Amino acid sequence: MGGRGLAVTLVHACLREGRGGSPTAVLPEVPLSDEERRRVPALAGTSHAVFVAVHAGRPRGSVVSLRFFTAEGQLPACGHGTVAALAFLTGRADGGTFRATIHAGGRVFSGWSVRGTTQVDAAFDPGPVDLREPTAIECDLVLPALGVTSGMPAPGACVASVGRSRLLVPVATRSALAVLGPDFERLRAACDRLGLLGCYVYSVPTAAGLVAARMFAPAIGVEEDIANANSTACLAAHLARRGDSDIAVDMGDSLGSPSTITATARHEASGPLVHVGGAARIARTFRLPLAGPYLLGPE
Repeated sequence: MGGRGLAVTLVHACLREGRGGSPTAVLPEVPLSDEERRRVPALAGTSHAVFVAVHAGRPRGSVVSLRFFTAEGQLPACGHGTVAALAFLTGRADGGTFRATIHAGGRVFSGWSVRGTTQVDAAFDPGPVDLREPTAIECDLVLPALGVTSGMPAPGACVASVGRSRLLVPVATRSALAVLGPDFERLRAACDRLGLLGCYVYSVPTAAGLVAARMFAPAIGVEEDIANANSTACLAAHLARRGDSDIAVDMGDSLGSPSTITATARHEASGPLVHVGGAARIARTFRLPLAGPYLLGPE
């Protein structure tokens, strides 16, 4: 870093038709404390940061480790952060395709990407998704905090986990989704009490698999997420219990940053096999200032 600052690549992950997406800070692994890593998203103007370490390659691809942070601390998994990291790595690789074995949050899974003219298409296998029915107390605490009234939910709520548990709540229409106004303090208290990452509210899929969703996660310092790929993977796995599912989920409209995540799930004897991903664009690289060897300081 040599006194010049900490290099950060800003990647817009999960674009919709080439625009929008979730701005994500991507950095090569550096010797920072967890407290310093927590400061990176705010300093970079993003909700999440992902730190990337590249290890010795294998004949069929690279081996990488990812660590994800918000202002609240480290996350065991981050789907749009994984898409952003794959785009970052593809930009540094030779050739138009990239494959990696990814280590993150104690899990090992596969990721792959293809470089196009203006963007990178990236996807990954998030691994097993745990699904269960929500308890009555989970629904009683979370739904009112979300602003979900008695006539809004559709059947089929579930608790899903790929790293951390979150509540998936279906509503009948996109308009019902759009008018939600959560009480974030109450929602955070409910999620903290129940050990939930947050709540992913989605419109009932159309026959073509089109869905709209909003992810509320105040427990990790993100009141509403622009794009949440892991929750979309959870939804695909949930829908696959009734047969294979292919979905395209629109998010971020309420935040002025339209995003789309795609996911497929194929039912197998051991459970659904899920792939999830989206398009990403590398926006720019800049440097965060340092005050001392590694301590991030203000401008």
